[in-house]
Amino acid sequence: MPLKFGTSKAIAIAFGVLTVSSIGGMFTMIILFKAQTQNITMTPPPTLPPTTLAPPPDMRLPKSLVPQKYKIVLAVHLYTKIIEEGNGSNPNITTPNQTMIFTGNSTVHFQCAQKTMSIFLNSRNLIVSSPVVLNKDAKRNIKVSGLKHHDDESDFLELELMDALEAGGNYSLYLSFHGEVSDNLEALYLSRYTDGIFDYESVGDPNADRFIAATNLQPTDARKVFPCFDEPDMKAVFELTIIHRRETRALGNAAPYESNIIDDEWQYTIFRATPKMSTYLFAFTVVDDSFKSTTSPISNTDRVEINTYARPEAIDAGHADYATDITRKLLRFYESQFEMKYAMEKIDQIALPDLYPAAMENWGLITYQEGFLLYQEGVSSLLHKEDIATVIAHELAHQWFGNVVTMKWWNDLWLNEGIATYLSYFAVDSVEPTFNIKEISIMNDLHDAFREDALASSHPLSPASKEIETTNDILGMFDSISYSKGAIVLRMLSNHVGEVVFNKGLQMYLKAFQYGSVEKDDLWEYIQMNRVAKAVRNTDDIAGFMNPWTTQSGYPVITINTTDGQVYQKQFLFNNSANSSNSWTVEIEFISNASSKFEKVYLYNNKPVNKEAFIAKNGEWFLANINCTGYYRVNYNPENWERLLAQLQKNRHNIPMLNRGQLIDDAFNLARAKLVNVTLALNSTLFLTKETEFLPWESAVRNLEYFILMFDRSEVYGPMQTYLREQVRELYNFFKTYTDDDSVPQNDHSLQYTQLLAIKLACSNGLPECVEMAKQKYAAWMESKITNSIHPNLRSEIYCQAVAAGEKEEWEFAWDMYQTSSNTSEKDQLRRALSCTKKIWLLSRYLDYTLDPEKIRLMDVASTIYYIAQNSAGQALAWNFIRANWDYVSQGDGAMLIAGVTSRFSTEFELEELMRFQNYELGGASRAVSLAIEQTQVNIQWVKENKDVVLQWFEQKTSSVRQKEY
Repeated sequence: MPLKFGTSKAIAIAFGVLTVSSIGGMFTMIILFKAQTQNITMTPPPTLPPTTLAPPPDMRLPKSLVPQKYKIVLAVHLYTKIIEEGNGSNPNITTPNQTMIFTGNSTVHFQCAQKTMSIFLNSRNLIVSSPVVLNKDAKRNIKVSGLKHHDDESDFLELELMDALEAGGNYSLYLSFHGEVSDNLEALYLSRYTDGIFDYESVGDPNADRFIAATNLQPTDARKVFPCFDEPDMKAVFELTIIHRRETRALGNAAPYESNIIDDEWQYTIFRATPKMSTYLFAFTVVDDSFKSTTSPISNTDRVEINTYARPEAIDAGHADYATDITRKLLRFYESQFEMKYAMEKIDQIALPDLYPAAMENWGLITYQEGFLLYQEGVSSLLHKEDIATVIAHELAHQWFGNVVTMKWWNDLWLNEGIATYLSYFAVDSVEPTFNIKEISIMNDLHDAFREDALASSHPLSPASKEIETTNDILGMFDSISYSKGAIVLRMLSNHVGEVVFNKGLQMYLKAFQYGSVEKDDLWEYIQMNRVAKAVRNTDDIAGFMNPWTTQSGYPVITINTTDGQVYQKQFLFNNSANSSNSWTVEIEFISNASSKFEKVYLYNNKPVNKEAFIAKNGEWFLANINCTGYYRVNYNPENWERLLAQLQKNRHNIPMLNRGQLIDDAFNLARAKLVNVTLALNSTLFLTKETEFLPWESAVRNLEYFILMFDRSEVYGPMQTYLREQVRELYNFFKTYTDDDSVPQNDHSLQYTQLLAIKLACSNGLPECVEMAKQKYAAWMESKITNSIHPNLRSEIYCQAVAAGEKEEWEFAWDMYQTSSNTSEKDQLRRALSCTKKIWLLSRYLDYTLDPEKIRLMDVASTIYYIAQNSAGQALAWNFIRANWDYVSQGDGAMLIAGVTSRFSTEFELEELMRFQNYELGGASRAVSLAIEQTQVNIQWVKENKDVVLQWFEQKTSSVRQKEY
């Protein structure tokens, strides 16, 4: 947001008075003199001609200066609590206005690698003044002739100098600055909560808002807090001093080593130096003293203090205990797995009432949305505990992959996010084996990546760095490609080289680049090095194997003809008419019903080859990509498809469970790309009446949801619902006793997922006993208003289905419960349930609520609108709403909004509206609109070609059902 500059001069003067009068000479001596003149051991700069001036930069910072250390002093003027005037016994109490101001100064020590007459940093929305450049070698100041901000997307702050900085020299730059605390969940921002605990000596409202100052700097918002070299490979040490009001507490990346009172209003906290790290990991918070923590006890073998901070009532009730306990277990797992100790002496993790995204891996101070850190026994679902473990595992993996070793530039973001996602599978599986979620997590990521990567507008895992320059370009990299595809191709590589070799390669990579920055080829080098050293399998070039998977967008579909053994690959695209010459080295593992032994063949390009191993000599079936270890789809000749589907109906257990799900997913997506008939895809669901495993059902439901999105406004929807209702009946009855008794299968999270899916599918398709069950359980809660006997695992679906079947009373009860609940998990379930109503006027009211942060927090706006858009009654409302209110609603996840509101688009009119929307100022969501346009074009063509066939298939199945009934 633009700064309000009207009070800038007064702010600058006020900070000057604060630092000079209140703090005395301490900060002047420490920051302006001692910090600039002390000797610092510097890394030798690159050898460059000393007389050659560094060229002017273009979007990226020049490499002429190499930062070494920042010394930062920040004063946060925020009040963490505000007492109401005239509400209490003391008439002399006055109410201060909230002060959304921070002020500060910084000294950055750096080396000069190439002679230059200018210093370039990044700065945005800051008023910067008082530059002092010191030649530390000569111990003299260098005059600054100009200070200017570049008015473009580079966010450059340029200092023009009277004398040149010489290559090999050591320098420092002091700057004063001030800015505003954001209310948009970015940079240094404001979060608020109500604790209702403290009455502050009976003065004021005990339920008044409390305020938190917190940072969220990834990817390019550090420059909004202090002027800096804000690029990930420009790592430095950070020494931070926070000046904050008394009765508040400051937390930072490192542990505090000094805290003292300045005067009646202010105190300061000085933190120890951090390891060398990127600017986006810099973090601090200022919270009310009432904020509490739970601490993990340190055993003889532990060195790291783990503190989990949250609202006082959450800590007192033990809601942070699980997070603290699982963090200790995960930390031990990672230290053993990586053979490298965690680099700092403490991990603070804090549950923030407001944060976007779900969590941020700041080194030593990990921030979380409350819902991903707090667990309330008996209210939070068991599946929510799973989410907490997974998110913590992801953020802790980043303490090594991202924090210790960082990608050089954002084009290789997947080296952070893909690796952390992949490692979290094993971490959670190791410390919480009863969850048994590894396979579910893998398939979720595989299908998320498949869906986005099947569009021509997808992007490579590692695009060229010159293609990712602006902040919007960088934000576009935070998607399913970087996270999910990154994880899946690493899983494929691990399978290719062997898990032992892969894990040892990761350990060597960490040690080699500790506190440094990397590109993808650095990872390949160390896996290759370890592979050769171990002399395992073949020693083909890892870079040659992996680069096509990382530098090209998309993935192949492998077509196998079991009649003549011909095999070939082609890039899979929903728009199958698009031309692509991309090819990959593909390792195909397969079995047949004649032999369950894994066999393997390779494809090296997109030319057809004949493989004797794939010829069906006695009518057997072949199944490729066993356990989905490869990032590709598989198509077969019609005869092999028929044999596989017959096997599923005859004895599904002869086909591995992951492949049962994947056969369905491949069939439906091949049909969307017009590579197989749509009836083949629908036939792949027939065996599900006997299936109880989650992944095959999840795959079918997710793919049939596309049919629902395309046809729930047409005559296809009625017979489709009838078919789905009958398919799920047996599964619903399998869990009926559990559901009716408000219980779930114990010690099997996979079955718990299946139970929830059965309720969703049965109720949403009108199975009478399911709808009645949801209405009765919800009505009992409404009548009691206090006692909620619905099992926490089942609440999300029962709430939704009861609200969908209900009237105004059911909706308003859910809204009242949402407003009064203090449990984040419960609030999230109610917030989703409110979007399930079929009453358009209630959905319209709910959309209006998203514009009021007192009703719907800003971080929840995007997901709330997304939920509404998934409701057929709310999709058009949500589309009109986001266009009318884009500037506000897109402050969270704009890409999620676009995906949600456009998911049903399948007409030329909707395509035209979407293309007009492309002219909006879309920021980081611009790529999402391009994807939506391409997907809408695919949808239009697919509906046109398949509607009649799909209607005929469902009508035929509906007719069969009716014949059985009679």
